[in-house]
Amino acid sequence: MQTLIDPRALLRAMFDAAVAAAQPQRVIPKFLPPPPRGRLIVLGAGKASAAMARAVEDNWPGPLQGLVVTRYGYAVPCRRIEIVEAAHPVPDEAGERAARRLLAIARGLTAEDTALCLISGGGSALAALPLPGLTLADKQEVNRTLLACGATISEINCVRRHLSAIKGGRLAAACHPAKVVTLAMSDVPGDDPIDIASGPTVPDPTTCADALAIVRRYAVPLAPHVREVLESGRGESVKPGDARLANIETHIVATPQAALEAAARVARDAGVAAYILGDRIEGEAREVGRTLAGIALQVARRRQPFAPPCVLLSGGETTVTVRGRGRGGRNVEFLLALAIALGGAPNVYALAADTDGVDGAEEIAGAFAAPDTLARALALGIRPVDALANNDGHGFFGALGDSLVTGPTLTNVNDFRAILITG
Repeated sequence: MQTLIDPRALLRAMFDAAVAAAQPQRVIPKFLPPPPRGRLIVLGAGKASAAMARAVEDNWPGPLQGLVVTRYGYAVPCRRIEIVEAAHPVPDEAGERAARRLLAIARGLTAEDTALCLISGGGSALAALPLPGLTLADKQEVNRTLLACGATISEINCVRRHLSAIKGGRLAAACHPAKVVTLAMSDVPGDDPIDIASGPTVPDPTTCADALAIVRRYAVPLAPHVREVLESGRGESVKPGDARLANIETHIVATPQAALEAAARVARDAGVAAYILGDRIEGEAREVGRTLAGIALQVARRRQPFAPPCVLLSGGETTVTVRGRGRGGRNVEFLLALAIALGGAPNVYALAADTDGVDGAEEIAGAFAAPDTLARALALGIRPVDALANNDGHGFFGALGDSLVTGPTLTNVNDFRAILITG
């Protein structure tokens, strides 16, 4: 087999393979439950939920009905399952209405029915229903602050669960006494179901006290009536051992690890060794970028711990503490920091993107970086360090023509990072 000819083409082929490995039509059918004595009702939330619903319809032999909520632009035509679109990452009224309807449908189920719950990343914002005494505006403000403070996704979701009327097992509890089968696509480090869309159908071992500790850790300002929900314990979620969750079944149908393995196969087929560094890498995006740049340079200059040509693959979810006013997301923040740390090193190329096609709040999946990235930016009068300080990754790579725009991918298994060292 011949070694790599086109670094950019190979990086894109690996990303496409990662996304394809997590397509609902590929992963959903083998996890479908047996037909119940009563009705099969589909409930769902997340960026992939509409495509998941379509996969269920295409492979279910009997009658079914239901409702799922997905991101604007991510709807997939379904015949029997209603698809609603709402906002992400900050919730809106459409998502609140959808969450109310999901709960209302759940409360009408019987012991002979099965609720098939299709859960994927983004569901926390897409099905946002405040606890009594809270408003959508309260949830929006808390959400914005959490997303910008540098908290991990697990920490963010812990706070969300304890301010929600549907997350933290509450949707499954509303389905009682029906059987609840959850098919979840993981977009979180560690694939813990409680963190996928904040776990609406699984028990929550965390507490209001845990949520308060996170609020204090990141100095998150809360209105007095919001803080009261946590301090009083009124926001406590559904715990392990709750009788209402005795008849639940949960399957993780797609994971970041499987997506990385699919990408690795593409590289190896092209004659390039592939190494998966981890599927749950977290931390400040720019710091992760600097760290992986150091590893890439060791490979390129010392042939340690691997010999080029090779690709270093990783997934997970980094965080960004927003201090600037630029346009960005965690993947382009990582990639810009990586490029700066590489300093134009020859033979090192990279791609970083979100598998859902959206990095941050824009319809841009991520970007490419190459040995000439910094030089081309400087030739345009763009100082890379200034762009990073302003959290302006999208502005930076967009000016170079190196943004990766995929459109809705209809799946979501979190961040994809590939660093290719050709020699």
